[in-house]
Amino acid sequence: MAQIIAGVDTHKDTHYAAVISLHGEHLSAVQFPATKAGYQALTAFITCQGELLRVGIEGTNSYGAGLTRHLQARNIEVVEVIRPAKVVRRMKGKSDAIDAYTAAHTALTHQDVVTPKTSIGTVEAIRVIHAGRRSALKAHAEVITQIKSLLVTAPEKVRAQYQSLSTKKLVGQLAASHTHVRADCVETATRSTLKRLAKRYIYLDEEITIFEGELQALVEQVNTALTAVRGVSTIIASQLLITAGDNPERLHSEAAFAALCGVSPLPASSGQTNRFRLNRGGDRAANSALYQIALVRMASDPVTKIYVAKRT
Repeated sequence: MAQIIAGVDTHKDTHYAAVISLHGEHLSAVQFPATKAGYQALTAFITCQGELLRVGIEGTNSYGAGLTRHLQARNIEVVEVIRPAKVVRRMKGKSDAIDAYTAAHTALTHQDVVTPKTSIGTVEAIRVIHAGRRSALKAHAEVITQIKSLLVTAPEKVRAQYQSLSTKKLVGQLAASHTHVRADCVETATRSTLKRLAKRYIYLDEEITIFEGELQALVEQVNTALTAVRGVSTIIASQLLITAGDNPERLHSEAAFAALCGVSPLPASSGQTNRFRLNRGGDRAANSALYQIALVRMASDPVTKIYVAKRT
């Protein structure tokens, strides 16, 4: 039986699969729905044409997440295919079949591929909760901004009543406030809107607390020692775990993790000039987490303070 390589171009509703030989010969390409039945049909299609060595998939953590889990559950090797550069796309053209064959060729050469996250364990649960908390935090900040913005333009009577209060007292009093019977329509609308916004702020505050409690329990379940490190809070620990994934063994060294987080220097040498530049790539959320750890240590860790003093 001939050995083959498959590539898949993923979309929200459909996946386009292509199969090539080890010599790069195009064998066949077919589109399948992005459903459970579609995953089964796609798997049958790519496995019936020979001995399948691996599958290259674009977007293993987005549109291709479901298909990736389906294939990994059947012990089929899956590699994440990096999207081709724009200059390559301009030369080859753009279609689902072309992208699927390109993914297969990339998987064949094993260049510009990475091992995808498994996304079936506790870290995936952490990622989902972390995303919910991030959304709640954003809405939380927007609500208090709206409250204070409305107070700036509110009728004088309303503004004078609340403008000198701290955020905590402001939200509490607004949530417990009552509409004045003799107020005009503008004052009535302003007071009722401020009350609703204050209640939303309190609800989001409670939601964030719940998210953080769930994150703490899961982080301790995965790695109890991580939050014991100076500067590593539950939220920062959860982000680092998300970046590493449920299968951190895919990262072969500290240098690989540094590159993934965008903190490894990149060579920028030419001729007799030898220098390095900052890495602007990688997982920027993980990069931000490491930056926050550094800030905390620079302020409170004696060893870090000594290091910074030597470097400056």
